[in-house]
Amino acid sequence: MILYPAIDLKDGNAVRLVHGDMDRSTVFNDDPAAQALEFVNAGCTWLHLVDLNGAFAGTPVNAAPVEAILKACKVPAQLGGGIRDMATIERWLDKGLARVILGTVAVENPDLVREAARAFPNQVAVGIDARNGKVATKGWATETDVMVTDLAKSFEDAGVAAIIYTDILRDGAMGGPNIDATAALARAVSIPVIASGGVSSLADLTALKATNVIEGAISGRALYDGAIDLKQALAALQD
Repeated sequence: MILYPAIDLKDGNAVRLVHGDMDRSTVFNDDPAAQALEFVNAGCTWLHLVDLNGAFAGTPVNAAPVEAILKACKVPAQLGGGIRDMATIERWLDKGLARVILGTVAVENPDLVREAARAFPNQVAVGIDARNGKVATKGWATETDVMVTDLAKSFEDAGVAAIIYTDILRDGAMGGPNIDATAALARAVSIPVIASGGVSSLADLTALKATNVIEGAISGRALYDGAIDLKQALAALQD
C-alpha cells in the first residue's frame, strides 16, 4: 500500500484544515517545497498536493508553490483543487505533474473526466469527497444528493487511474479514517481506491492495509504533528 504525504496549500503555505473549514487552518510550513523535500528524503514514493484556494476559486491559485515542489522533487505528485477544464489539465501535466485529481467536475461535468482519462491514460484520478455518504463539491462547501458508490461506479469504464475517497468529517480531526466505508467502496468498484481523511496513526495505516482492497492512504496532519513517523510507516507498509 502506498502512503501519500499530503501538502495542502493555502495562500502559498503548507497548511492543514479541520473538517475542510478554511477558517480553521494551521500553517505547518511557509516553504511547501522544503516540506515536500523533507517527505521525499524520508523515503516517500508519491506526494499528494491540494490547492485549497483553487478548490474554492475553481481555477488554480497556488501554482507557484506547486511548480516549486515539482522542480525540487523527483518523485511523482498528484494534485487536486481548481482543475476543471482540459486546458488546466494539460498545463499541469506539461509542467511535470504525474496525475491530476478531478473532484467537482466529476459531478458537474463527468464527460470531461472521461475525455481527460482517454487523452491522458493513468494520469487522471477522481476525487470523491463525502459527508455522510453523499458527495460534496467546490472545496466541500456544496453538498449534493449524489451517493459516493453511484458516482464511483459511473466511472468504471472511463479508464481513471484511481479514486481518492475522503471522509470530510474525519479529515484533519485525527480521529482515524472511515475504514469500513473506504473498503466497501473499494470492493464495489474495480478502480483502485486511495483512502483520505483521519489517517492519524501507524495502526490506522496497518488497518487500511489489512483490508487487502485499499491501494493507498493519504496522511497530512499526523505526519506534521509527529503522530506518524514517515520512515517507520513506509517500512511497515512495505512488509
